[in-house]
Amino acid sequence: MRWWLALVVSFIASIAFAAEEPRELAIGGRTALGTLRLPAQSGPDVPLVLMTHGTLAHKDMETIQGLSKALAERGIASLAHNLVLGLDRRTGMYDCAKPHDYAPDDAIAEIAAWLSEARKTSSHVFVLGHSRGANQLARYLAANPKAAVDGAILLAPATASIEAGLRDAYAESYGQRLAPLLDKAEAAIAAGRGGDWMSVPGFIYCRDAKVTARAFAAFYRADRRQDTAALIADVSLPVLVLAAAQDKTVPDVAASFVPLASRAGSRVRLETIDDADHFFRDLAAEDAADRIAGFIAATR
Repeated sequence: MRWWLALVVSFIASIAFAAEEPRELAIGGRTALGTLRLPAQSGPDVPLVLMTHGTLAHKDMETIQGLSKALAERGIASLAHNLVLGLDRRTGMYDCAKPHDYAPDDAIAEIAAWLSEARKTSSHVFVLGHSRGANQLARYLAANPKAAVDGAILLAPATASIEAGLRDAYAESYGQRLAPLLDKAEAAIAAGRGGDWMSVPGFIYCRDAKVTARAFAAFYRADRRQDTAALIADVSLPVLVLAAAQDKTVPDVAASFVPLASRAGSRVRLETIDDADHFFRDLAAEDAADRIAGFIAATR
């Protein structure tokens, strides 16, 4: 009986997926890795979603991979990529023991490169970012207002208040005040030494980290561009924002985007998935895929 069930599952999988192909790009002297997943019926007119993961994460994490597979079942291709984070051929979660030399803006050039790759497969490209990856995607869109993108999907995007809260909680989290460390980093940058290494009690989620001045300042200085909703306000393309009702990591997604969605009308759609947490696992991924498929159908 088990062999029969396995055969059925294998048959269904073969119908759902025509191909899952690795991709590699040379970006800034490093090799970046990606995965192209195509539905059974594929061609240049099949929509494709370029997917950018969240903080220190990767393309094969459950959030990205589960959603990618769910989209393929709905006839939508995807190209998920790893941000290099200063490393060559990076895979898996970033190892906190490694030195940190990367900044949020580094993703802008990487997303641009992967978009060019995505257009080799599809003439209808959408972009998706999760968590801080959604903020980095918004930075790309704000910096490239004429980008050939059909629409954007922000999955539990990082918000300004979350970033401010992390700054406020630094001393409680890591036992030292943030201000002197940030001042040291900014002074190094002003002196043209942004690549100087600092030993800090904490960086993002990593304790006792070795980090460059440019990286530390980029993550901890107050920056208007940490407000994803403010960035999207300056973007003209259709946007779908998916909030998770059970999100304890970024619980204010809906509150952050309600004013923009009200002003922008149908251009910015804000939807909440009741059974989802920050990572949109299992059935929440199916629900998210349904919303994304509906959004893509409405924008084509």
